[in-house]
Amino acid sequence: MSSRPTTTSPSTSSRAWLIWLTAAFVYVLAVFHRTSLGVAGLDAAERFGVGSAALSAFTVLQIGVYAAMQVPTGLLVDRFGPRRVLLGALFFLGLGQVLLAVAHTYAVALVARGVLGLGDALTFVSVLRLAANHFPGRQYMLVTALTGALGFVGNLAATLPLTLLLAGPGWTPTFLVAGLVTLAFTVVVTLQVRDTPTARTAAAPTASVSEVFAQLRVALRVPGTRLGFWTHFSAPFAQNVMVLLWGVPFLVDGQGYSATTASSLLMVFVIGAMVSGPILGGFVGRRPELRIPLVLTYLAATGVTWVVLLSWPGRLPVAVLIPAFAVLSLGGPFSTIGFALARDYNPLPRVGTATGIVNVGGFVATTVVSLLIGVLLEATGGNYRLALSTMVVVLVFGAWRISVWWLRTRAAVFAAEERGESVPVQLRRHSWDSADSADSAAVASGRVSTSA
Repeated sequence: MSSRPTTTSPSTSSRAWLIWLTAAFVYVLAVFHRTSLGVAGLDAAERFGVGSAALSAFTVLQIGVYAAMQVPTGLLVDRFGPRRVLLGALFFLGLGQVLLAVAHTYAVALVARGVLGLGDALTFVSVLRLAANHFPGRQYMLVTALTGALGFVGNLAATLPLTLLLAGPGWTPTFLVAGLVTLAFTVVVTLQVRDTPTARTAAAPTASVSEVFAQLRVALRVPGTRLGFWTHFSAPFAQNVMVLLWGVPFLVDGQGYSATTASSLLMVFVIGAMVSGPILGGFVGRRPELRIPLVLTYLAATGVTWVVLLSWPGRLPVAVLIPAFAVLSLGGPFSTIGFALARDYNPLPRVGTATGIVNVGGFVATTVVSLLIGVLLEATGGNYRLALSTMVVVLVFGAWRISVWWLRTRAAVFAAEERGESVPVQLRRHSWDSADSADSAAVASGRVSTSA
């Protein structure tokens, strides 16, 4: 396990924080655009004359584009630098939202959400690569958590405030202004953001197609990258599905609450993630050996939460919904642990690619679950209890895959220590570490790169 090349400044400057804050605001805009249909779903269904399955296609398409673009985005960030990719993100986000504002047909609206998904896909990995370039490793988990928490400001704007705007100025003025503001922010990014402390733009030498795929294969072979993928797959999808699309329909059509009450309840997801993200990031940054035990504990708590929600007789009271949504809101902060794993177990020139791989996870799960819920609602005549049981099935599957790759990652770390290499986390060997011995031996022979 070789040590990471150092390109970050030895101490974090105020300029680094300003660069990060500017880039993170692009993520705020991306999250707003991404989650806007969470409260506008019923308006969209009425505007375009579609049912539940067609409505779910908006999220499936957008998140599907997002997921499909994560690995290419990581490669683009490593090749052209995060600043240029962020500018492209703003262009596609603004264009997609303007197109959605003026759309009057379902087909045009689908195209608009697909363009939004493309812009959204280019954003988060770019921000994290900037963080990796400007901040030392000990601060990376905290900055990542702060990025996620700040992104939820966009989520917050897409709850009750957006509901009021849709009820007042209406669909076209609201989304048109949002798109134009996004396009205008390209000026700020152009002036403020630098790829590294020493260069405004840091593009890598042109690589051949075979070299690009070789870099991707190497990142995929790293057990820590796979562990990060399954961590991001398992932790945030329940929160994403509820906030992005099915939260308001579930509360309005399934539980009988008003649209205003439903959108207010979704704010629990936002506030919970905003408050818990920096706390979790700071703690895990100091105790990285606890990352996966904490993730598995959270997944168990999430499973219990869904059992309560799906088995509650009759209408769910607000006193149950608020703590349940508070638990689910932690999914986003816990998913950022996957990005810390990508950074720790890959050298810096490959961090963008590895981060893209990890970021695919949660959005693959979100896409699959969103689609299944829509299909099951159509098939069962609106039975939310049965449709939302999909959450539990995917949760169990993800927890199993995390357990498998956690053992393999630990084996790779122990093997590196035996070879005298530096490792990202000091681990204590337990008796159950030998349970995956056959796979561990194969993984450990792969000479995985990590940082100290």
